[in-house]
Formats: sequence, structure tokens, C-alpha cells
Amino acid sequence: MFAFFRPAAHRAQLPDERIDSTYRRLRWQIFAGIFFGYAGYYLLRKNFSLAMPYLIEEQGYTRGQLGLAISAIAIAYGLSKFLMGLVSDRSNPRFFLPFGLLISAAVMFVFGFAHWATSSVTIMFVLLFINGWAQGMGWPPSGRTMVHWWSQKERGGVVSVWNVAHNVGGGLIGPLFLLGLGWTNDWHAAFYVPAAVAVLVAVFAFAAMRDTPQSVGLPPVEQYRNDYPEGYDESHEQEFSAKQIFVQYVLRNKMLWYIALANVFVYLLRYGVLDWAPTYLKEAKHFSVDTTSWAYFFYEWAGIPGTLLCGWMSDKIFRGNRGLTGIVFMALVTVATLVYWLNPPGNPTIDMVALFSIGFLIYGPVMLVGLQALELAPKKAAGTAAGFTGLFGYLGGSVAASAAMGYTVDHFGWDGGFVMLVAACLLAIAFLLPTLRHTKVASSSREALA
Repeated sequence: MFAFFRPAAHRAQLPDERIDSTYRRLRWQIFAGIFFGYAGYYLLRKNFSLAMPYLIEEQGYTRGQLGLAISAIAIAYGLSKFLMGLVSDRSNPRFFLPFGLLISAAVMFVFGFAHWATSSVTIMFVLLFINGWAQGMGWPPSGRTMVHWWSQKERGGVVSVWNVAHNVGGGLIGPLFLLGLGWTNDWHAAFYVPAAVAVLVAVFAFAAMRDTPQSVGLPPVEQYRNDYPEGYDESHEQEFSAKQIFVQYVLRNKMLWYIALANVFVYLLRYGVLDWAPTYLKEAKHFSVDTTSWAYFFYEWAGIPGTLLCGWMSDKIFRGNRGLTGIVFMALVTVATLVYWLNPPGNPTIDMVALFSIGFLIYGPVMLVGLQALELAPKKAAGTAAGFTGLFGYLGGSVAASAAMGYTVDHFGWDGGFVMLVAACLLAIAFLLPTLRHTKVASSSREALA
């Protein structure tokens, strides 16, 4: 079925005098492809939420029913990010990433133009599950691309810049919806306007992206940058079987298990704060609707400078020690979460600063877990490794952030909810601690399995 996506064949190497200029040009071009390509995925990730008020008002759905429907995205995405990661490691990202984006856009067009698409919770759940599965086809090919085109010493900065694509894409959903609503006076524009833009993005990504350097006549990036990770040899340019990738480089990789478990609690904090911020600020801190909306916006966009700073620090200050960088940021997140919780009502400025600080700090560890996953496995297994940590983050952390957090607050109040969030911070740090001794790229099976 996926033979169409098979990796591109190696070409004869270009003359030496053309290698540097070609590498420089293609790296800018390819980065643009994966950056805007992945931002395009986020145009279609959360736009269903914009339609929910209209579905409640016009079609009589309850918030619980729509919450059940939208949970399909997180469930499918967590599974797909892992399973599609396994497929992506055996595929050409130039085809793989745009294809997933087109599937996601097709689902949104169905929501936008087919009235039956919102006629029942079951139909919405199925369509959103398909969308979530397609969404899982964005991260793995991007990760595969980055480990093939950028070496370890420069990868922290590159991944951190790329990682803000989801903030960029997610932030454009609202303006696109308002633009479409103004043109059509139809709330279904929340679906089909972002989908139309995503189709254009998919075309651009296909035009800009390439497979490996060897597929365009260039040497491996380790040779080009003279940046060889420990244990590197020619075998690391060979494609692995799916069994080798899954068993040898993922299931038996102890360090990957540690960061996957850490990711559960990083995501629990990330979405536990993000998803419940409007409700918490309204109920516990007595914010107005307008103010809670701005607080939500600041939380999301604060992640852009925070992620960039975290990537720079992990490369320049902590010298590639992703675990130590993550621990420092999670310790600061813990402090900001305590302030957000314990600040008495009537001090909105402190609440806003605390929420901004959490958003600024939490997206760095989110990015670092993905980066560590790329570096804890050979680059031919990078997509699967990243998908493995994503599986834990979404099926464990994201689902718990909605279900467990809501249940805890219902029974123990907001104090109980924040005890859970602070515990998540501490557990994330605990699972990152074993990775402190691991500062190099796990480029060989011996190191990865150590």
C-alpha cells in the first residue's frame, strides 16, 4: 500500500565544488517545506473547536457529546504518530507529509459541505478519528528530514525553530475563520477555509521537500559538517527493516522509555493548563470572558520565544544535554504553576504573568522530548522513535488532561486539580533524571541499548 512512498534512490555524488552551495540552498528550501507543511497540519487540528458553539446552539448538542467527539483526534493522533512513524521511516517524506495533509483537508471539506457530517456524535467521532490519524503523518516525516539534513551540533536550534510551526499554524485558525465568516456569513467556514489553505500548503511542501541528501547527489550531513556522532559508521546510512526499527531501536531502548514516560507528564501539564484555563480563570479567579480569551491566546503564543530560547540553551549553554535543559525548564514550570494556583483572586496581572510563564516554559520540554527521541535512535529509525514518545504524550498525558483533570476537579476542587498538575511536573523531572548521563546521540545500537 505504501510502496508509492518508498525512499528515493541514491544518486551519483555531485562534484566537490557544487556540494556546499547545493547543501546550503536545499537546506533552506527543505526547512521551508517542513515548517510550513507542519504549520498546515495545525490549521486543521483545532478548528472543530471553533464550530462547537454553533453545533450547540443550532443542533442541540451538549458539551459532553462534543467533548466525546473531539477526543477522537487525540486518541487517533497518539496511535498514528507512532504507527505512521514506523511507516515514515521506510518512506519518502516528500510524498508522505503532503499526503497526510491532503487527507486531513479532505475531512474538513466534508465537514464544511456535507450536512450529514454533523448529524450525529458517531459520525463526527469517526470523521475526527480519520482526521486525527492523518494528523499523525506530519511529525514523523519532519523528524526524519531534520536528522538527515542537519547534524547533531546544530539540530537543537533547527528543531526549536521548526517546532514553533504548530504555534504559527494554530494561531492562524482564528483569523482564517473570521475572514471566511466575513466572506460567506457561514460558520462552516471554520472547516473549509483552513482546508483550502492547507491544500495550497501541501502543494508547496511537495515542491520544496526532498528525501535524503544522498537522493540528490550529496554526501551524508555528518560528512558535510564533519560532525560525526559517537559510534557512527557507514551502516547508519542503510535502511532498516520495520522489525529492526521497532524491536531493536525502540522497544529495547531504555532511554527512549524514560523520555516517553516523562512526556506523559509534560503533556498532562501542557494540556491540563491549556484546556482548563478559561474555566479555571472564570470560576476560581473571576475573569471575564474577554480576559480569559486573551489569557488563552497568550499562553499559546508565549511558546514561540520560549521554544526558541530552550533550543538555543540546549545547544549553547547545556552543550547538547537535552535532559538537563528539560529539567531546568520543568523546575521553572513548577514554580510558575504554583504561583498560578496559589495567587489569591483579585490579582489578575499576576495570574496572567504566571499563565504566560507556563506557556513560555512548557513548550521547550515538549520540543526537547521530540528532539531527544530523534537523537536516541539511529536516524533511519527517527520517525518511529519520535512517534513512540508522542504515543505516550497523547494517549497518556493529553487524555488524562481532559478526563482525569475534570474528574479530579469535580471531586476535589481546583486545589485537587493543581496538586495533580504539580505532581506531573515533579514526575516529568524524575523521568528525565536518568537521561542526564546521556549527552551524545544514540547513533549505534550499542549506545542506544546501553
